[in-house]
Amino acid sequence: MIGILILTHGELGAQFINTARLIGLNSEELVLAHSIDPTDSPDLLRDGVGQSIKSVDRGEGVLILTDLFGGTPTNLSLSFLEDGKVEVVTGLNLPMIIKAINYRGDHDLRSLAKLASDAGKENIYLAGEVLRQRLGRRNNSGRPS
Repeated sequence: MIGILILTHGELGAQFINTARLIGLNSEELVLAHSIDPTDSPDLLRDGVGQSIKSVDRGEGVLILTDLFGGTPTNLSLSFLEDGKVEVVTGLNLPMIIKAINYRGDHDLRSLAKLASDAGKENIYLAGEVLRQRLGRRNNSGRPS
């Protein structure tokens, strides 16, 4: 099974997991949230991330999900990138986490990273625009608005 490391600023990762539980996760096995404190030394941070990767790695690879491209969690994780062993997806959101955890048994590491990335992007909407489009379709269909 592919391990999943949620690497974020503060306690964001743990809260994402808590919230994902409410919506539905198939399994939390080999899922870990690791908080980054940017005031820690770079060596301490790197060692902590390395230990977290090892704790969820069972030989099928580790997908690291981070909160912000260019942030400390992402920058740290990039140093662990290794084809077929560690992939990193940034821009963490709830659909991304749920998709990655629930579908990791059906994919190899690279395709799971792509699936998670796509799920994150596909679930971003400008809600007012969607509503206006739906209302516009109703108005154009001859129904009263």
